[in-house]
Amino acid sequence: MASVKDFSVEEKLTAVLALQKIDSKIDDIKTLKGELPMEVKDLEDEIAGLQTRINNIDAEIGNINTFVETKSNAKKDALALIKKYEKQQDNVKNNREFEAISKEMEMQELEVKLNDKHIKDATYELKDRTNARLKTEEKIQVVEESLKVKRTELEKITADTDKEEKALAKKSAEAKEKVDPRLLSAYDRIRSSYRNGLAVVPIMRDSCGGCFNVIPPQRQSEIRQHKKIIVCEHCGRILVDIDLNDKVNNAK
Repeated sequence: MASVKDFSVEEKLTAVLALQKIDSKIDDIKTLKGELPMEVKDLEDEIAGLQTRINNIDAEIGNINTFVETKSNAKKDALALIKKYEKQQDNVKNNREFEAISKEMEMQELEVKLNDKHIKDATYELKDRTNARLKTEEKIQVVEESLKVKRTELEKITADTDKEEKALAKKSAEAKEKVDPRLLSAYDRIRSSYRNGLAVVPIMRDSCGGCFNVIPPQRQSEIRQHKKIIVCEHCGRILVDIDLNDKVNNAK
């Protein structure tokens, strides 16, 4: 079996161009899916965030309820003490005792008022947190509906293209094995630099098929000779002549 280093420049160009054709088809499928995968992920993350918000609100509601219960019990204790002091007032022996009990009653009455205020404030806060929870639940329902639509779209496209995409991925892996390692490294680097994923492009109308800058006639002549690998001096993409491009297209 011949090693990659024994291949001619034309064979190396043919191999990397064939790989580009396959990867471009995979890119077309991804373009068909568009932003759907990212949108689905964003909506899933948003729902997770909203659910976390609900969990936090539930924890806050729990704390408020505990606080209200504590203050309600404290109010009951204060009222019980007031009744106790009222009975004691009926049996006092002197003014000093009466005044002492009266002060205790005043303290407990203040305690009742303070607890009532705490309970009232907490009740308002509880209402606010409950409303926030309801709004968050409504938001989740809206986002879930959007997610359902996006997932359906994505699943339909995936179902239509999954078999082809897997076959192309396999072909891409096989094609990479036929490309010179150093050329493959350059291909991957260039490909990752452009959103359209084009690392190998033909000369079209005397211009680079990637950035569309004009290629000088002498340069075009060198590219057609297939004696060395030439890149566009403007965008860095690997250049091939239209004949080689058509040859690879016809060989598919």
